[in-house]
Amino acid sequence: MGINPLEVDEGRRGRGEKMEYDITILEKGCDELGICLTQKQKGQFVRYYELLEERNRYVNLTSITEFDEVLKKHFVDSLAIVKALDIKAVSTMIDIGTGGGFPGLPLKIAFPHLQVCLLDSLHKRIAFLEETTAELGLSGIKAIHGRAEIFARDKEHREVYDLCVSRAVANLASLSEYCLPYVKTGGSFVSYKSGKIQEELQNAAKAINILGGKVENTVYFNIPDTDMERSLVVIDKVKQTPKKYPRKAGTPTKEPIA
Repeated sequence: MGINPLEVDEGRRGRGEKMEYDITILEKGCDELGICLTQKQKGQFVRYYELLEERNRYVNLTSITEFDEVLKKHFVDSLAIVKALDIKAVSTMIDIGTGGGFPGLPLKIAFPHLQVCLLDSLHKRIAFLEETTAELGLSGIKAIHGRAEIFARDKEHREVYDLCVSRAVANLASLSEYCLPYVKTGGSFVSYKSGKIQEELQNAAKAINILGGKVENTVYFNIPDTDMERSLVVIDKVKQTPKKYPRKAGTPTKEPIA
C-alpha cells in the first residue's frame, strides 16, 4: 500500500522547489474504507491541502491546519460516509454549510462521477472553493453562495438531489429542516455528527417525520488513529417535504421543530 512520498511542484509559489508529503495516513484511511485512489487523486488531495492552508491565513476555513490532522479529521472523515451508504450509487449531491469544502469536495475527488453542489453563506469561502475546484481541474462541481433556507425554495434545488450531506454544527432537528427539502423522495440526508447522539436523535424524531424523513441507520466509528468518536446519521426521504419548510432565515436554528 505504501508509496514514496508524494512530490508536488512548488514552483507556482515562486520558490522553485518540490515539497514532499507523506500521505500514508490518507492511504491507510482509504484502504480501511475500501477506497482506491489514483496518483492523480492523491495529488489533488495534497494540492487541496496546500490551498486550504494558504487561504486559511486570510479566511476562516478551518481550525485544523497541520497536514496529518487535515488528512485524518477532514479528508478521511469526509470519505467515511461509505460506512453508511453506497456512494457509487449516488449521482447528485449537495453539501449544506460546506465551509472549507467538507465533506463535499473530498467526496468529489475520490468519486469523480458525483455531480456536486457546495453551498455556504460566506462569500469568501465560496470564492476559495471556486478557485480550488478550478486548480484541481474538477468538473461537475459548483459552489454557490447563499442561505440554505432560501435555495431550498428554488425549483432548481428543491427535492432534486439523491443525497444531501452536512458536517455543519447544529442540532439534528434544525439540520433536517435545512437539508431534507433538497432531497428527492427515495434519496437520503446524511448528517456527520460527533460522539454518541441517541438523545439528539430522540429530540429530532418529530421534525424528521414532519419533514418527510425516516432515520434509516446510525453508524458509529472512530476516526482512524484518533480517539474522536463520530456518528453518521442516515435519514431516508420517504415523502415530500411540506411546502412551508424550511421556514424563514434563522428560524430553524432559533426554533427547532419539537
